[in-house]
Amino acid sequence: MRKIVIAIDGYSSCGKSTTAKAVAAELGYAYIDTGAMYRAVTLYLLEHGIAFDDLPRVEQALHEMHISFKRNRKTGRNELCLDGVIREDEIRQMRISNLVSEVSGIPAVRHAMVRQQQRMGRKRGVVMDGRDIGTTVFPDAEVKVFMTAEVLTRALRRQEELAVKGEQVSVEEIADNLSKRDHLDSTRTESPLRRAPDAVLLDTTHMLIDEQVDFVLERVSATLFSLAAAGWTQNTTN
Repeated sequence: MRKIVIAIDGYSSCGKSTTAKAVAAELGYAYIDTGAMYRAVTLYLLEHGIAFDDLPRVEQALHEMHISFKRNRKTGRNELCLDGVIREDEIRQMRISNLVSEVSGIPAVRHAMVRQQQRMGRKRGVVMDGRDIGTTVFPDAEVKVFMTAEVLTRALRRQEELAVKGEQVSVEEIADNLSKRDHLDSTRTESPLRRAPDAVLLDTTHMLIDEQVDFVLERVSATLFSLAAAGWTQNTTN
């Protein structure tokens, strides 16, 4: 069966990553968390004392750092590795969330990550979630979904995720962070967050994860059916 690219874009804490992981697992596809890659760059710059506006040093850092994903056999999750070390927990901290939109808006960072993401997905058979997958990274993705949800709902979800990891943050602080990130991501010059014209909108405010996964899988099934039918028609007319 032909393998495709599934692009899931949208705002933070809408359930993108959880949905994308489940869809990838169901299909036997690779899952790539592009947001984690930008978080890793942010962590690297902070730990090496590199100012975000020091563009020559930022560009040098992009050549020096190595970002990859390693599958955790116990959990079945792909975990981000920075220079060979798993840093999954560190990149999810609020201090990174507060700065990642600023870093991801740097053109050099954006270009470097997009090139790496395109290499990761060039053989198809991938599910990618982020903010510019369907518009910039893979504008030819066969399935595109744009996810959104009310800010309060997103803040409560994010608070729960942080609490599990032992980080206590108020809903107000998280909601403020999300709103600021929404603005920065949507108004940046380089690959802004926006819904691709051919992306289906999915509002997850009142949806369970299983419902979100089923929604995407239904889109995938319909697309694969259409591709198969188109191929069959072409073969029968040649």
